[in-house]
Amino acid sequence: MQPFPAAPALQALAARLPPHLYFGTSSWAYPGWNGHVYDGEYGDSLLSRKGLAAYSRHPLLRAAGIDRGFYGPIPLADYLSYAAQVPEGFRFLVKAPASVCDAWLRGPDGAGRLANAAFLDAEIAARDFIVPATSGLGHKCGPLLFQLSPMGPLADSAVFLERLDAFLGTLPALDPALTPHAAYAVELRDPTLLTPRYIRLLRRHGVRFCLSARDRLPPVPRQAAAQALLDEAGPGPLVLRWMLHAGRPYAYAEKRYAPFDRIVDDDPDTRDAIADVVARTLRAGQPAIVIVSNNAEGCAPLSCVRLAEAIVARLEG
Repeated sequence: MQPFPAAPALQALAARLPPHLYFGTSSWAYPGWNGHVYDGEYGDSLLSRKGLAAYSRHPLLRAAGIDRGFYGPIPLADYLSYAAQVPEGFRFLVKAPASVCDAWLRGPDGAGRLANAAFLDAEIAARDFIVPATSGLGHKCGPLLFQLSPMGPLADSAVFLERLDAFLGTLPALDPALTPHAAYAVELRDPTLLTPRYIRLLRRHGVRFCLSARDRLPPVPRQAAAQALLDEAGPGPLVLRWMLHAGRPYAYAEKRYAPFDRIVDDDPDTRDAIADVVARTLRAGQPAIVIVSNNAEGCAPLSCVRLAEAIVARLEG
């Protein structure tokens, strides 16, 4: 499997970015990226298993989001394979399984049917997620993300915060000798729970707030204000995911943007807001990991290029 040869202009753009900025995409198994990331027509199954070596040759793509973990535990052997395909200095953002991140047991239609007794169970999280991810990825392990699904009627702030407090307080400490770049992060899908009390709870446990640009959540500038509260005692690393175009639901994006080979819906407002918060983080000397989905604009690698240009303009302006 071959990487697509990078144009000199793309290589020059990457060289102007600070080394502590890590761009990546939300998964990498997209045949439509032929001519952008891959040089050849490869199926999504082959790309999923073997595509990272070519993916990581792209000048901007020094990180990747492992999304499949949300749908079930990933074997240690797969994490070892992922790590072996990428160079030193690469970072993975890994999503925890829904078994501990979803307050509901859901039916085939996605609707919550029963309360999930394993929601925010630290023992299950350690066994099925933290131990295999950190053991397999080692120094290439970045944020360990708990993406909490919409809770609907279970989104009682006091009850949720009490449960989250107990969960974060019970998670195993990360070993800096094994995973010096790893950190726990939490992403909410319920905007009503994004409160100062929630941010202070994350700060108390040393957990990062994951900014997420998507529908149903506050715009990036408001989330950036929450990040500032988290870091009021001193700047910290940025974890940010650009998941959806403003005002576009997931199902719409999946249907309209496939096969994800071009920008379909340009979103300059979201791009500029992300560039602002990333530039502030980098100026403070902190690392930033930015994961971009195809559903943001139509083609995640091309969105990364435009975002990189916007960040460079701010850093050099």
